[in-house]
Parts: sequence; C-alpha cells; structure tokens
Amino acid sequence: MAIMFEWRGDLDDDSLDALHADGFGHPVTRTRWRARLERHSLGWVCAREDGELVGFVNVVWDGGAHAFLVDTVVARRCRGRGVGTELVAVAAREARAAKCAWLHVDFEEPLRSFYFGACGFRETAAGLVAL
Repeated sequence: MAIMFEWRGDLDDDSLDALHADGFGHPVTRTRWRARLERHSLGWVCAREDGELVGFVNVVWDGGAHAFLVDTVVARRCRGRGVGTELVAVAAREARAAKCAWLHVDFEEPLRSFYFGACGFRETAAGLVAL
C-alpha cells in the first residue's frame, strides 16, 4: 500500500498520541496535540497508509526566517521505507515556500546519519541548556 504525505493534514489527538507513543516508546499521554499545533506551528506533515497515521513531523517557527523540526516520528512497522526522509523533504519544501531561510533540527546521536545523510542537513555549532 502506498504511503501518502500531506502538509497540514487533518489529524486528531488520539491518532497522533498513539503514533507518538509507538514511535518514541512511551505510554499514551492524552496530549492535546491539535491545540498545540494550531498555536505554535508553521505546519506539519502527516504520512498515512490506508488511512492510518504512520508518520508525522511538526514544523515550528519564529514567524520569520527560522523553522524547526520537532517530533519527527514514524510508526515502528514502517521504518526503513523512506517515510521519515519524505516527511522531512515535504517539511523543508513547505518551509521554503513560506519564505523561511533556515530549517533547524536537533536530535540524539543515533539519528545523525538519518539527518546528515538521508535528509541533507549539515553540522553547525549550536548550544543547548537543559531547563
């Protein structure tokens, strides 16, 4: 079955909560995702297979030149099929169309080859403070 990708796709809190829990390996949290997306996001990309949400990435922004990828997640059963790479490609295309000049991402070390290799990000100096 083909996977379909949609910018600012319609989604409900329960389906994103279930995908997030599956993808990141934690219990379902009952997060109010839709309200969060509407309040903070330039947009988001949904990936669906046979109507089921199997991938997602949130594109938050500063209202100007900078966009940021948050919560890139692919259902465990769909990994290794290019879903994550296409989620990021669609996000980058739409951020560019919104006149953003930069797309930022931070990630854990095991995802280095995904973001630098498959997605074309380059390494930069950055800082982080745990709050």
